[in-house]
Amino acid sequence: MKENKTRMLVFSLIAVIVVLLGIVMYSFVIRPAFTGYATNAYNQGLQVAVSSIMQQATTCQPVPLTIGETTINMIAMECLPPACLQ
Repeated sequence: MKENKTRMLVFSLIAVIVVLLGIVMYSFVIRPAFTGYATNAYNQGLQVAVSSIMQQATTCQPVPLTIGETTINMIAMECLPPACLQ
């Protein structure tokens, strides 16, 4: 009977150690890797969007920007005549 309780205690301790190792792995390895990937993907998408808007604006044609129901037309300042800049 004593051997059975000792065996159960050893298995319980091993289970606790495995669970704690899983929590540590998730907290310090898996989650940072995933959130780092998500942040990098977000930043890359933002950079592509801004770059595309800048390229379109340099053609001296209005670039419509829409957020919700609000739309503005953007144009590069270099395309405006000097009299408009004063």
